[in-house]
Amino acid sequence: MINDTIIALATPPGTGAIAVIRISGPESITIASQHFKAASKMQLYEQKSHTIHLGYIVDKNRMYDEVLVSLFKGTRSYTGEPTVEISCHGSPYIQQEIINLFLKKGCRAADPGEFTLRAFLNGKMDLSQAEAVADLIASDSKASHQLALQQMRGGFSSEIKQLRKELLNFASLIELELDFAEEDVEFANREQFQQLLTKITKVLKNLIDSFAVGNVLKNGIPVAIVGEPNVGKSTLLNALLKEERAIVSDIAGTTRDTIEDELIIDGINFRFIDTAGIRETTDTIEGLGIQKTFEKIKQAQVVLYLVNTLFLKTSKVNIKQMINEINQLKNKNPQKPLVIVVNKADILSQENITTIKAELGNINGTVLQLLSAKNREGIEELKNTLLTFINTGALQSNDTIVTNSRHYSALLKALEEIQKVQYGMDQQLSGDLLAIDIRQALYHFGEITGEITSDDLLGNIFANFCIGK
Repeated sequence: MINDTIIALATPPGTGAIAVIRISGPESITIASQHFKAASKMQLYEQKSHTIHLGYIVDKNRMYDEVLVSLFKGTRSYTGEPTVEISCHGSPYIQQEIINLFLKKGCRAADPGEFTLRAFLNGKMDLSQAEAVADLIASDSKASHQLALQQMRGGFSSEIKQLRKELLNFASLIELELDFAEEDVEFANREQFQQLLTKITKVLKNLIDSFAVGNVLKNGIPVAIVGEPNVGKSTLLNALLKEERAIVSDIAGTTRDTIEDELIIDGINFRFIDTAGIRETTDTIEGLGIQKTFEKIKQAQVVLYLVNTLFLKTSKVNIKQMINEINQLKNKNPQKPLVIVVNKADILSQENITTIKAELGNINGTVLQLLSAKNREGIEELKNTLLTFINTGALQSNDTIVTNSRHYSALLKALEEIQKVQYGMDQQLSGDLLAIDIRQALYHFGEITGEITSDDLLGNIFANFCIGK
């Protein structure tokens, strides 16, 4: 039970049209009433919950600001406890003066995420929903917003709670059997229990598999732009972003470090990484940049391999050499989508284009794309190609997608325990041995929703929230 009253700025710090100061706790309405003078002359604590009141924040003979006060009584608030929200003018001076006033009158400055922590402790949301609040605030694309909103509304946690409830029911029956061990009775129907194990295993595997999609949709899909020096990697990055983000020069080796920037394509966030050109070099600094290029290729979800058009125009021998280099890159990264981007396609003849398509268009595991980064021709087609690599089917069909690495870890552990239970069933082990693994699976389910928590876990989760939320 939390007995103190906390206060914090709920809107971003700085100057704005308005700012919102949130006060939550058992004494919030009492403390606010002492320094709010309503235009209606009515006392704040006498008003109904979920009402808004015009008036002034005052202290003795001093008036701080004309404000609107929103009133939330009892448990009918975000935090599940009495709450007052003060909408004042957005001057940083006014904001701080009002906060300082209430700090002197018995409030305590809220810790990061403490309002949401109280919502969790007061049963307004479970732990996975609380974590989704932070994801929702941090969302910067349609996909990440949709994922966070789905989890905050309880889509993921309700699925886990239902599985836990069904498993707990059978666990109780098996535990009951232990009390009647001498009588050799069976309360838990083994056939129904087997069906439940099959169902749980399928759901857990689907959720675990969804993390591969959810993680990249939440954090952005890293795309490495690689190739030899002077093939137009920086020009391509600038064309994608529609701004001069990277320095473009005819001098080979201009890019010596990676340059990263983000672009939202059809609601999906892509993180483009312009890398140093791959070549043999004696320059120590450029060599470090090339080393970083190979590191970024490993980290990327998609690789754009830029090809030098002038190099390809000269002879078929050079195309074969290029095919060999592409195959080497593909063999080192067999799971990554590889797009062969032929830049400067505007200077190619139709004969050149036909030859390039015939030679480079049939390499296994690759997609061929011709464009002119300088003239920004073919850029939209490239964006559409990138979208085809992202599995948004689950997102569009509103399926549950796991995005949180803590949840992912707990799901893996839960699946491991369920597989142990399944093994025990197959070997016809006694109920006391099955019960041990079932309890562990229930524990990991409870970790996700917060039915089983520790102070350290809560501290780590809510420390990443912003103050005021």
